[in-house]
Amino acid sequence: MPTHEKMRSSHRSPRPPRGFLVPGPGSSVLHRSLIVVLVLVLLTGVAGLVAFLTREDTHTTAEQGSVPETRQSAPPAPAPAKAPKGGQVAAPVKTTDPVEFAKAPAKVLWSYDTRRLSQPDHIAGLKKWMTTEKKYADRASVADLVPDPVLWSRMGDQAQYATATVGEGHFPQAFKTALAADPGAITDAYIYAVTVTGRQSITWTGSDKGTGAEPRSSTLAVQCRPDRDCRLAAVLPTTAP
Repeated sequence: MPTHEKMRSSHRSPRPPRGFLVPGPGSSVLHRSLIVVLVLVLLTGVAGLVAFLTREDTHTTAEQGSVPETRQSAPPAPAPAKAPKGGQVAAPVKTTDPVEFAKAPAKVLWSYDTRRLSQPDHIAGLKKWMTTEKKYADRASVADLVPDPVLWSRMGDQAQYATATVGEGHFPQAFKTALAADPGAITDAYIYAVTVTGRQSITWTGSDKGTGAEPRSSTLAVQCRPDRDCRLAAVLPTTAP
């Protein structure tokens, strides 16, 4: 069993599924606002989502909306990510299509290698995928997915690493419905919600040498302005269908 599995019960309850990167104790105000948004969506449906989209607030990372008409056409294929060297986190892909882009950071978020990277270096690699617009970048929502340095070190003692494959990506239905009701809501920040599914495989060594694999899904907020390549804005704390 991986080290972070053995220690997980001491972090929080209920116990998360195997292979999930355990969030740290810290939580930004923006991260908490994302949780509120998803609760609004569940309780009030489209009305709550549109209200969030159109509110005047500097923290708009989790803005939900649907793809404008101009993005309905077939986009060019994204440029492949540069192969990581020595276990480094892969570099961001180049594409202006939100769904195609979201698949790439999802794969990166589900992958790690404690044999070759320190915890700070892994986080630094993930942050290269983030938008440079500080107003919309919720870096804490990404960093909180990574085990703390002590846990990372113990995972390293077992040479633990994870790889991932991506299945499909799509705009959540509430996201599409909301922008249909207010198409102009997205044209300020150009933040898109994309749900990605896939599979994560974990390998470790030691006295309990083994492997494990489980399905994964995440909803990402990605920023895709028309004149530049997409970047990650945030990882939502709950997967939107």
